[in-house]
Amino acid sequence: MKKEKIYFASDFHLGIPDAQSSLVREKMLVHWLEQVSADATAVFLMGDVFDFWFEYRYVVPKGYVRLLGKLAQMTDSGIPVHLFRGNHDIWAFDYLKKEIGIEIHRRADIFDFEGKKLFLTHGDGLGPGDNGYKLLKKVFEFKPNQFLFRWLHPDLGARMGLYFSRQSRLANVSKENKKDEPRLPENEMLFKYAQKKAEELPDIDYFIFGHRHLPMQEKLNDKSEIIILGDWLRHFSYGIFEDGKMRLEFFSEKP
Repeated sequence: MKKEKIYFASDFHLGIPDAQSSLVREKMLVHWLEQVSADATAVFLMGDVFDFWFEYRYVVPKGYVRLLGKLAQMTDSGIPVHLFRGNHDIWAFDYLKKEIGIEIHRRADIFDFEGKKLFLTHGDGLGPGDNGYKLLKKVFEFKPNQFLFRWLHPDLGARMGLYFSRQSRLANVSKENKKDEPRLPENEMLFKYAQKKAEELPDIDYFIFGHRHLPMQEKLNDKSEIIILGDWLRHFSYGIFEDGKMRLEFFSEKP
């Protein structure tokens, strides 16, 4: 039986804090994808690839041609690429599927690799607290609101989206090259969510999330582990599933 080598990465937030630094990260990401293409049986992008993304009927945001071209090359060569939408690319509809061949996931999903079960989702809006965002997410997912936003001229809509992205705490932290302080697993909302979910789904081996930006791999119980993939703003971290096990790695090579 062929062994599987599956890669996971999340939270690239291309577009912030400015075009120049975003381009540096995009080139680094493409360099990573070139390397993993040599032995990947699948690649999972676990959300927030772009800091702002909205698909009008005939228009998509300008830029990111290096990344999109590389992903198209991968799918054309037979490497499946999956995207779990995050809170920043919640408005990814069918363009990436039709034009590039990326499989879009809108909700959590479970995959079985080499007899191991992996629970995959971006992670936004899960766990206790963060009620303000949970309400905002419902507003963003409300189809009439999406319809109304489409009536904005794309130049205005994209300008608004990128403006608010670049004013965010995340963009400013990235600009200053700061790193989050380590946090205890028991204080992490996704850890609490995964603990509860592991009781409901006792056959899951790995719960894999993006969203929270700090790389983490911890035991939930005797069987299950949680993996938080980190980000490509400060950590350049990613996950590998190989020989039935998950591990976190860090990418430091520049193109």
